[in-house]
Amino acid sequence: MTIQEQLLPYHSKLKLRNANQIDTVVLHCTELPTLQMAREFGEQIVHKESGTGNSGHYYIDRDGSVVRYAEDNRVTHHVIGHNENSIGIELVNLGRYPNWFHARNQTPTEAYPQSQLDALKELLRELKARYPQMATLARHSDLDTKWVAAEDDPTVQIRRKIDPGSLFPWDDILAFWNSL
Repeated sequence: MTIQEQLLPYHSKLKLRNANQIDTVVLHCTELPTLQMAREFGEQIVHKESGTGNSGHYYIDRDGSVVRYAEDNRVTHHVIGHNENSIGIELVNLGRYPNWFHARNQTPTEAYPQSQLDALKELLRELKARYPQMATLARHSDLDTKWVAAEDDPTVQIRRKIDPGSLFPWDDILAFWNSL
């Protein structure tokens, strides 16, 4: 598998960890139209104390190309409460873009292309071989279950994170993971 390395500008500021700590892969969708927009979002410094931002480790574009933004031995900010022990994989997909938190925009409309899913499986196979202790595959929505008020109607509560979303073939990917 070809993985392009495009480490984030603040990569060296991300906390180091021992590879033996990694026991989970978390699947996300970018909820942005392009890989370039995802990169720009990942480069934004939002954690002032560390000088880092929010990002996954790997990004898979719709055509199946894979880019690594952070080395596996670095802790990235991709899922609250689970960053220390996990690797984040972001799939480029619109999700709820651009009205992520509007009450009437909570159902994704973009399917995941087969080339992207094939690349995901190949990356999962590679990660499982590299880290045999890795036992858990989770969706972002499985781990971040917080509810928030909708931006367009504060009387309505919506899930903060729904990714990778209802159009992601979770059962197929989970069965593949369990077969590794």
